Amino acid sequence: RTEFKVLIMGRLSTSINLRYRTVRYRTSRYDTRLYRATQKASTFAPKRIHQSCLINLFLPTNSVYCEGSFNTMSSKANSAPLAAEVSSVSTSSIKNNKDEELEASKKRKIASETSTITESSTPSPSSSCTEYCHKVGEPDSETEKLAQMTAACQTILKCIGEDPDREGLLKTPERWAKALLFMTSGYSLGPEQVINDAVFSADSHKEIVVVKNIDIHSMCEHHMLPFTGVIHVGYIPNGKIIGLSKIARIADVFSRRLQVQERLTREIVDALEEAIQPMGVGVVIESSHFCMVMRGVQKVGAKTVTSCVRGVFQTNAKTRAEFFNIINSKSGY
Repeated sequence: RTEFKVLIMGRLSTSINLRYRTVRYRTSRYDTRLYRATQKASTFAPKRIHQSCLINLFLPTNSVYCEGSFNTMSSKANSAPLAAEVSSVSTSSIKNNKDEELEASKKRKIASETSTITESSTPSPSSSCTEYCHKVGEPDSETEKLAQMTAACQTILKCIGEDPDREGLLKTPERWAKALLFMTSGYSLGPEQVINDAVFSADSHKEIVVVKNIDIHSMCEHHMLPFTGVIHVGYIPNGKIIGLSKIARIADVFSRRLQVQERLTREIVDALEEAIQPMGVGVVIESSHFCMVMRGVQKVGAKTVTSCVRGVFQTNAKTRAEFFNIINSKSGY
């Protein structure tokens, strides 16, 4: 006996020639094809593969197809009849397999469409805009963002008892939307974008570099009210220095987000450490929070001071004291 793997697919006839005798079975989609195989062949595979039931046929050389089953017939070449072992080849099983195939095909089509929609709407991790590209559910463009924020502001005006249609407020919602987008523009930027390769080799300088009194304006994430103040930054180079204006730009990137002052201080230190790997870095922020001035305790003169030091500023008390003396003195020393 020779074993053949045959694909049953439904309607039209396909033939397999088994040692001068032809076995016919029904398939779908394809015209009648004649596949030749020798008795020594161990497997048979059609050129076109279609998902359906795969059956094993154990056929003698004198078997023919009759009424949906395989029967053994005597012949001169082989007088001893051999049994034909067939798995699920009846007409009813073919029909059932066809129905199951149609159901499976529908499910695969639905799953494929769902997968396509998900892949097209979700940013790919390998995309060039991995960190900043827009996510599902977010507005698609700046115009759409402005429209949604403008509508939200009009609702807020109505809720506080104002008339959004009066002359002085007609363009207020749009102005507010644009202003808020500007004040939170740091979400669309990263430190590496504003540094723009402005890092230079400088092996000769091993002393403290300080940039002080950099104005910052941010928004408290608890009440969405502003806090403003100044930032002082100092670092000791370790073979690299950074453009002085880039320090101010790094401060702007993180301050133009909804923030708390403690996290803002730490994020600026982390960005400088990653950019130039200094021997030490320190950041001090002094600011006034309008959530304490305009509401709540209403303390106009209150200031908040936060600091974060790393490297030799943290481990060496004299170096740390020198840094604080510089930023606290009016002349710089």
